[in-house]
Amino acid sequence: MPTGLTKDVGWQIGVSRTLPQPAAIVWAFISAPEGVALWLGPGAVLTPQRGTFYRTTEEVTGEVRGYRADRVRVTHGTTTVQVALTTAADGARTTLRFHQEHLASAEERERQRAHWQHVMDQDVTVLDRQ
Repeated sequence: MPTGLTKDVGWQIGVSRTLPQPAAIVWAFISAPEGVALWLGPGAVLTPQRGTFYRTTEEVTGEVRGYRADRVRVTHGTTTVQVALTTAADGARTTLRFHQEHLASAEERERQRAHWQHVMDQDVTVLDRQ
């Protein structure tokens, strides 16, 4: 099977990076309006409750499938996106992960890889200023 293609969720992509901030700081940004706009799209407002809906200014809609203090999972159009944090043993660093599944093709997977890497770069830039 080609890299990124799974039996259960089709094409998927994941991007992660370990950041030099504790999880509380990373989560405060990722879950705030500015952070949500970076990873989900401008205009998206997430209610931290399963079953709530959102819409971006680009008319992408989705539903919150899960939300807790270190992870959020939402539908995004026909795909599913998950943002998750893992705290390092020292508590001073956090791994931030973006994962998207149910992508249509290998080509979409590569486009989304570039997208998530760009999102990660933007998140790092903002977090480094805090």
